[in-house]
Amino acid sequence: MNLNKAFVLGNVTQDPQIRALPDGRPVANFGLATNRFYTDKTGEKKQQAEFHNIVAFGRNAEIVQQYVKRGSLLLVEGRLQTKNWQDQNGTKKYRTEIVVERLQLGPKSASYQSTPQTNENIKKPLEEEIPVIEEDNPSVDKKPQASSTEKPLENKIEDESQDDIDVKNIPF
Repeated sequence: MNLNKAFVLGNVTQDPQIRALPDGRPVANFGLATNRFYTDKTGEKKQQAEFHNIVAFGRNAEIVQQYVKRGSLLLVEGRLQTKNWQDQNGTKKYRTEIVVERLQLGPKSASYQSTPQTNENIKKPLEEEIPVIEEDNPSVDKKPQASSTEKPLENKIEDESQDDIDVKNIPF
């Protein structure tokens, strides 16, 4: 059995370059930097950056094009692929890339509004109310509130033996 899997979490080093393959599928190329912090033999704290070449195809490339820019935090899951070619001088060149299979975007760093008129509010986070949707009540206008007579949710769950639980009905 063989396994070729890479996970990297880091910051995008440049805006992604988007192009299309001859069949029309989009391709995104960009760099990702990961940092390693360690203490050397003398006890001095050091930081080492490693740079990765990332390539995304299809829907992943579309997501990268829409949401990813330089500085974005990104978790990439993919496989390693090494390409080789000869340059104009006949020297053999190699490039190792991570081909994206899955990606997860980090938090938005551009969630700030700028008001340059006053120095106090140059960068103020936007406040956003996130609605709570209950399974029984799909209304997004009301937040759940427990009445003083209700027991907490943990206490509402009845003891059931393992034999009574049907795992097919557990929502995942």
